[in-house]
Amino acid sequence: MINVLAAQNQGELSAGLKTVGAGIVYGGAAIGPGIGIGIVVGNAISAMSRQPETAGMVRTTMFLGIALTEALALFGFVLSFLLKG
Repeated sequence: MINVLAAQNQGELSAGLKTVGAGIVYGGAAIGPGIGIGIVVGNAISAMSRQPETAGMVRTTMFLGIALTEALALFGFVLSFLLKG
């Protein structure tokens, strides 16, 4: 009887650790892109304030940089599901 309960607890422990691991992976994957997007937008605002005539080109490049940086967060989100799966 004790061995059956230990096996059930082991399965619950394994599932719990997978969930915690998935949360840590996604949390870590969200930190980098968050910092990256802040840097991209900050530099774009600085560039647009220095040369307003290039604002259109800088804005387009900024949105491309944001999209590519955000893709890293999505990869981390998918990886957290794969680890949990």
